[in-house]
Amino acid sequence: LDGRGARTTAVEPGDGMAAQLRRVLPHVPVVRGDGNRLPLRTGSLDLITYAQSWHWTDPARSVPEARRVLRPGGALALWWNDSDPRVEWIGDQRRRVLDTFGEGQEDHHVAAYDADARLRAELPAGVDFRTRQVEWSREVPLDVHLANLASHSVFLVADRAVAEDVLERERALLVHAFPGGTVREAYVTSLAVART
Repeated sequence: LDGRGARTTAVEPGDGMAAQLRRVLPHVPVVRGDGNRLPLRTGSLDLITYAQSWHWTDPARSVPEARRVLRPGGALALWWNDSDPRVEWIGDQRRRVLDTFGEGQEDHHVAAYDADARLRAELPAGVDFRTRQVEWSREVPLDVHLANLASHSVFLVADRAVAEDVLERERALLVHAFPGGTVREAYVTSLAVART
């Protein structure tokens, strides 16, 4: 949004992410807070977005907060980028991760396989959302792919040695699948937008 000329304000509860945002986008204002209690004026925004972060809110509080802060005709937009397990190597990786960490430890970024189910599970009741899914892909160095995989919650809460073993196993398999060292990742972005 910032890159397209929108005037943006970031709301971030954590010190680390706020500091990272200030390093990467020093001209974007960052205010400390969260979606359950937005530190923003009533009727002050045209758009509120949650990219991969709606699950950190309590919809019983965050939906009324969004309505309070949005101007008439404003929009609340929520989206998630999930690896597309219909792509064979991604589906195989998903199964290996779930086999290691267990079905009860599913991480939507690792485990999501049905974009419609993702939206049904995440969207709050009583809000009229319009939805769309977009498939896309990117090419990244193998180390970037593995760093992204390691950032998922199943890895962050796992025994460190187990997580490192899984990542090394994935590295060996992916080096074979992508001998040039560039991984082609496929995603499905699930977008939901509601207007006030």
